[in-house]
Amino acid sequence: MSELHRQLQEYLAIRRAMGFKMERHAKLLGQFADYLAAHDAATLTIEHALAWASAPSSADPRWWSARLSMVRGFAVHLHALDPIHQVPPRGLMPGGSRRTVPYLYTDPEIAALVQAASELSFPLRAATYQTLIRLLAVTGMRVGEAIRLDREDLDDEFGLLTVRGTKFGKSRQLPLHPTAIAGLRDYLDLRDRLLPDPSTSALLLSARGFRLRYERLWETFHRLVAQAALRSRSPGCTPKIHDLRHTFAVTTLLGWYRDGADVRAMLPRLSTYLGHADPKHTYWYLSAAPELLALAADRLDAHQKDLR
Repeated sequence: MSELHRQLQEYLAIRRAMGFKMERHAKLLGQFADYLAAHDAATLTIEHALAWASAPSSADPRWWSARLSMVRGFAVHLHALDPIHQVPPRGLMPGGSRRTVPYLYTDPEIAALVQAASELSFPLRAATYQTLIRLLAVTGMRVGEAIRLDREDLDDEFGLLTVRGTKFGKSRQLPLHPTAIAGLRDYLDLRDRLLPDPSTSALLLSARGFRLRYERLWETFHRLVAQAALRSRSPGCTPKIHDLRHTFAVTTLLGWYRDGADVRAMLPRLSTYLGHADPKHTYWYLSAAPELLALAADRLDAHQKDLR
């Protein structure tokens, strides 16, 4: 083990002690440490960081930025131990910390994605992606949370789905509509017939009976978007799988406004359901759709008139 590999293990241990999972960081930063070792580099330099982060030339620039961001965190740790290590400055790659414009799916667009998934090769693979898209659309859970679901996390008797080990180290229970429970039961019946002895405890299975991998899922979803003929609404508003979460949040808020609910009082519930560590992160969705902003403005205007 090289000195950089040893220091990486120390960095990961510190971050985990602070409550961060670091699963993807461990994998990618391990690859970065291997890259440095292969280049006989004993120190972390900006040049090496950029070269490694942008190595997959066909990848989305946002993926390059995410890789560089992980390296930057490690570099800050190393620089504190020895200033010889260089810290890549922020903004070297576009698309890092800026919020992109969410692509809010319509019901027909979600249906088109599900239909496209039904045409994937292998019946189990098709059923898994159909179930995944529907599950993300009706729960707003994070993609990583859906991948980590185990079969035992579904309590179909009480209509509950337990999301464990979330982004902030907490677990939560999601009540599901009876139609969602019925859909999950149908999926489980099918997968039990097609693959009665899977290699994992995962709820959602790949065609070979393994837990889904995020990278492969991302690639497949992009193909489904193309097959469903979904088009970007602007250069910064392209259909992404995470936008199913945005769509769920915005649709929920719109429904509350239209029903005349006390949105301010209800927001903490949505925050808990989405697994946000702080309700302020849920407030961001208020700016995600023009209609939502208009309804919020109308509600504020009516409230101010009542105070006069």
